[in-house]
Amino acid sequence: QVQLVESGGGLVQAGGSLRLSCAASGRTFSSYAMGWFRQAPGKAREFVAAISWSGGITMYADSVKGRFTISRDNAKNTVYLQMNSLRPEDTAVYFCAANPTSNNVWVGSRSFMYDYWGQGTQVTVSS
Repeated sequence: QVQLVESGGGLVQAGGSLRLSCAASGRTFSSYAMGWFRQAPGKAREFVAAISWSGGITMYADSVKGRFTISRDNAKNTVYLQMNSLRPEDTAVYFCAANPTSNNVWVGSRSFMYDYWGQGTQVTVSS
């Protein structure tokens, strides 16, 4: 079992930056592949970024590629999402998710692939 707590959301102007954090409980964080997803009002949850438990493999949605960076610090049981050049369409609740896996290069872009979810943090980008 792992518990995930997101932080770092807020209100920012278009073109600005935010860094989201997801702190995980549990001793085996380093064996969890992690993902970030988001959900805007009235829309389905969508994939944003993912990182393997080794940190060596990352994957991004086309809509955020080149603007967002996912990273992790296994010593701190934390995964990050650095978001630059934010746009109003990035406004959503952002969730982190964890998938326990023995595959150190696994990353996934579908929400059903992840077993554990945080409660989410709101990101609002004003124009």
